[in-house]
Amino acid sequence: MQQPRIASDIMVTKLVTLRPDIPIFDGIARLLRFNLTGAPVIDGEGRWLGLFTERCCLSVLAATARRADEEARKSWKLPRAKDVMATSLVTLTPDMDAFDAIGLLLDRHISGAPVISEERRFLGVFSEKTSMNVLLGSAYDQLPTSRVEAFLDPDRGRTITEERDLLSVTQTFLDTVYRRLPVLRGEKLVGQVSRRDVLRATYSLSAAKPSWLKAWRDWILEKTPPGAGAGEIVATYMDREARTIGEDMDLLGIAQIFNGTQARRLPVITDGKLAGQISRRDLLHAIHEMIRISPKREQSLLYLRSLEHDDPPIR
Repeated sequence: MQQPRIASDIMVTKLVTLRPDIPIFDGIARLLRFNLTGAPVIDGEGRWLGLFTERCCLSVLAATARRADEEARKSWKLPRAKDVMATSLVTLTPDMDAFDAIGLLLDRHISGAPVISEERRFLGVFSEKTSMNVLLGSAYDQLPTSRVEAFLDPDRGRTITEERDLLSVTQTFLDTVYRRLPVLRGEKLVGQVSRRDVLRATYSLSAAKPSWLKAWRDWILEKTPPGAGAGEIVATYMDREARTIGEDMDLLGIAQIFNGTQARRLPVITDGKLAGQISRRDLLHAIHEMIRISPKREQSLLYLRSLEHDDPPIR
């Protein structure tokens, strides 16, 4: 079987897309319904216009919250991190093989996992982003293996306590590049809050809505002045500057983009129209599969290295 070389070999073509003129809350609901972190926005002829992502959704929530007066905020009775955090987590150990860790992320369909010691002391996070460092480092430096501890992100600016309220957590997501915030009790990991957890907590698809959510939505839908947020459309908040690629970009070039930017997905554009999309996970899966089925890991890493053009890697 021929190994993939360019974007068209691995891009996904069956995509959930959004129209630019649908209401904001309908866009948020669509992402949640299909369990997506983002979706391309296209017009009626399939031309790519931008991306509507979890980050865009959080911007909507923060913008409406900033317009609320103190009495409105009090009526919301927002939950704390401990009320929305996930506690059943996939975790990694610092001595785990980095390639095995990438495989675990792919198998569990998660974009990252906390790294903890035997005493559950939080050490950092190993994510799709750091996985790109593993692959590029292996391709260029020809490292046969390495441990998770060499690639984890130890930034304590990404951790929160159990008592942080939902709006504060939302603002942390907007102020940082992180998709998940480990929740610590002292030095120990007790849970994790993701962007999606916040969205699900603030926008329920079920008929039964908790009182705090009803108060929050009532304020937005009834008291926000026209044009101030509640009635806005996806086009108002979508990312028009999102990075895109062509169908002929090679895998190493795609890996360099993911490694050097905060992009999690790259729309593939042909003649101005959306042809497909490649996510970090799509690329990691393709390369990890090449490495997994190869009798010698080094051969697949050298194959990845051979795809390089003249441009130097993004570090």
